[in-house]
Amino acid sequence: MTEAYLCEGLRTPIGRYGGALSSVRPDDLLAGVMQDVVAKVPSLDPAAIEDAIIGCANQAGEDNRDVARMSVLLAGLPVAIGGVTVNRLCGSGLDAIGMAARAIRAGEADLIMAGGVESMSRAPLVMPKADAAFSRRAEIYDTTIGWRFVNKALHKQFGTDSMPETAENVAADFNISRADQDAFAHRSQMRAAAAIASGRMAQEITPVSVPQRRKDPIIFDTDEHPRLSPLDKLAALPTPFREDGSVTAGNASGVNDGAAAVLVASAQAVKSHGLTPIARISGSAVAGVSPRIMGIGPAPASQKLMARLGVSIGEIDLIELNEAFAAQGLAVMRELGLPDDAGHVNPNGGAIALGHPLGMSGTRLALTAAIEMNNQQMKRAMCTMCIGVGQGIAMMLESI
Repeated sequence: MTEAYLCEGLRTPIGRYGGALSSVRPDDLLAGVMQDVVAKVPSLDPAAIEDAIIGCANQAGEDNRDVARMSVLLAGLPVAIGGVTVNRLCGSGLDAIGMAARAIRAGEADLIMAGGVESMSRAPLVMPKADAAFSRRAEIYDTTIGWRFVNKALHKQFGTDSMPETAENVAADFNISRADQDAFAHRSQMRAAAAIASGRMAQEITPVSVPQRRKDPIIFDTDEHPRLSPLDKLAALPTPFREDGSVTAGNASGVNDGAAAVLVASAQAVKSHGLTPIARISGSAVAGVSPRIMGIGPAPASQKLMARLGVSIGEIDLIELNEAFAAQGLAVMRELGLPDDAGHVNPNGGAIALGHPLGMSGTRLALTAAIEMNNQQMKRAMCTMCIGVGQGIAMMLESI
C-alpha cells in the first residue's frame, strides 16, 4: 500500500460575513485557488490530476450542482479531471483530504486535488415546494448555517438545537465557565494577531483579486475576521442564545467566506511531477455524538484515531482544533487531558479569531498544520473538528 502525501496547497484569506469576498461566487473563489495551486508547480502537467474532491457544507446556492466539477472547469483545468463535492458539514474540507488519501493508499489514484469552499455571505434563502395544490402557505429558510426542512421525527428524538445552543449545552454539561471561554477566545485572537503580523499566515494565503464596479479590482490578501478585544470587553458581551448563558459573539467562531486547495499525491506522483510533499497523511477517523452536544465530537474522533495509530496525546507535537466555540474547544481539550492554554494547540490562533467558512475550514487546518510542522521541525500533528448533527473528525499528519 502506497503512502499519501499532502503537497502544495493554498488558501484564500478568510472574509467576514458581508466582507471583502462577499461579491465573489464560491465556484469562482475555488477556481482561483485551484489555478494558483497548479501554478506553484511549473513541472506539473495538470492533466495528471485525476480528480477533485471538495468539501462544501451549504450547496444551496451558487455552490449547488457539484461545485468541485464546476470549479475545475472554471479554473481552465483539463475537462478529463473529475470533480465530486462532499458534505460532512464543518468537517467537509478535512474529509475531502481524507478521501483523497484513502483513494491513493488503495491504489485507485496517484494525484488528487482536495479542498473546500464556503461563501456564507452568499448563502441564499430557500422556499420549499407547496405541499398541496393551490397552497397559499409559504415558508422561507436561511441556508447560512443550521437546521432547515426539519424532520419532525428527528426533532422529537434528538432535538434541533441551533449551533450556539449546542455550545451552551456543552458548557453546562462539561462545566465550562464564561471566564474560561472568554480567556480562550482572547488567546486565539492574540495568537492570530501575532501570526498575521509576523508574516506566518502569508505563507499559506494566495491573494484574491476582487472585481469592483467602475473601479480597479481590490487585492484581498489578509484575513479580515480577527478582532482583538480586551478581556473586559469580551466579558461585557451579551449572551443572546440562552438566559444566563455563557456563549457570546466574542467566544464563538465567525460566519465567513473562503476557499482552500491542496494536492494529495502518491510517492510515485511526487517523483514524477516534481511535487514538494510537506506532510504524510497517516490516517483519519470519525465519531458520532449526541447532536445536542455536537461540539464534543473531536474528543472521541481523536481518541479513536490515536488508538488506531498507536499514538498517545503526549506524542503529538501540534494540534489544530477547530474553534467552533470556546466552550466546545475547552471541553475537548480537557477530555484529551490538555491544559486550557496549551501552546501547541492552535499556536497561530483558530476559528474564533480567523473565522470558520464551513466547508473550507478543514482544509485550512490541514494546510496550516503541515506548514507549521515544517517551520518548527515537528514530527506529528493532529487536526480535529466538531460537526453539526453530532459528529467529530480527526486526521493525523507526520513529517516527511
